[in-house]
Amino acid sequence: MKIIDVVCSAGKTGFYFDDQVAIKAGAGHDGFAYVGEPVTPGFKAIRQAGEAISVMLILEDGQVSCGECAAVQYSGTGGRDPLFLASEFIPLIEKEIAPKLIGRDLSSFKSLAEEFDSMLIDGKRLHTAIRYGITQTILDAVAKAHKVTMAEIIQKEYNTGIEISKRPIFTQSGDNRYENAEKMIIKAADVLPHALINHVETKLGKNGEILLEYVIWLRNRIISLREDEKYNPILHIDVYGTIGMAFDCDITRMADYLQTLVDAAKPFKLRIEGPMDIGCLEGQIDSLAALTAEVDRRGMEIELVADEWCNTLSDIKAFADRKAGHVVQIKTPDLGGVNNIADAILYCNKVGIGSYSGGTCNETNRSAEITTNIAMACGALQVLAKPGMGVDEGYMIVNNEMNRVMALIKRRKK
Repeated sequence: MKIIDVVCSAGKTGFYFDDQVAIKAGAGHDGFAYVGEPVTPGFKAIRQAGEAISVMLILEDGQVSCGECAAVQYSGTGGRDPLFLASEFIPLIEKEIAPKLIGRDLSSFKSLAEEFDSMLIDGKRLHTAIRYGITQTILDAVAKAHKVTMAEIIQKEYNTGIEISKRPIFTQSGDNRYENAEKMIIKAADVLPHALINHVETKLGKNGEILLEYVIWLRNRIISLREDEKYNPILHIDVYGTIGMAFDCDITRMADYLQTLVDAAKPFKLRIEGPMDIGCLEGQIDSLAALTAEVDRRGMEIELVADEWCNTLSDIKAFADRKAGHVVQIKTPDLGGVNNIADAILYCNKVGIGSYSGGTCNETNRSAEITTNIAMACGALQVLAKPGMGVDEGYMIVNNEMNRVMALIKRRKK
């Protein structure tokens, strides 16, 4: 089966681009928008609409595959590529990439994806969002050519050695952390609530008191709302480096504070994502490895999750090798080609660190479906419900895709 044409269309994502630097500096809200001038290059406002590009491959039998280029909510920070705007990049795809796709054979995903993921234009690698979308549509096309699910293509080509299965789903709340947490509990989400703790004074508390109060509320709300006492979700809270900011990145003080959160969360297991943000890769690895070692030394019932500065496949391997965290977020758009997602999950599993197939609220339904297939085939620790911050939509998309894949595989086995 060969590709005979490439078609692009501009689209919107499930959330927004946010200038993280401006927000951390204290930008205030004006309703859903933010007040003030953006700081990160490329932004016209602190919050602006997220953009995507659908890349469709027309196959010689008339089938159409689709992948979508998208970038993370906090683009342009933490070592990531700059803001991704559809109007700037559709011409590049049509001029430079489409001619190289037309006529290509779809016998293998891995080799073709690796080729386009590593492609250079004028001596530079493509924007991560382009590599992300192009390799998605290649995976979809190969699956259509072979008339199987995308998960089965990954399982076979990466020789995962595991059975394709549903994975725990992790939901994120956005700023509506109370009502959205209740939605998660009612739907019995496996992991919750993210909570968007991205500002010390208003969300963490100068001494961590605001977050502590929230964890107590969350623990009590789960117990009061759950329909079955066997429902014991993992509490996973992203603090965007604010614990480090509040406690001057002092390992002892941070560990002491984390213990108060562990105690408040019981009987539920606790994960804390991004406890500090040092501002550079090596510093982040050193600090997170030190905090991980300290909580392990104390025997604390908590898992730390690496996020900031853990962007590429090589970054993920570096964090995993240094035991900088108990879990690594594989922030899928930051890796570029989705072939790297498979490699990252399998590497984390191999070395014994948690493989969180994440991403961003600022993706699309299509990128969520495709990366979910990869996570299922590789046995990820958990999978982010995406896109958006409304809970219901992202959970529906990821959960239903998992169920469709399992039903199709079950039918084929019969």
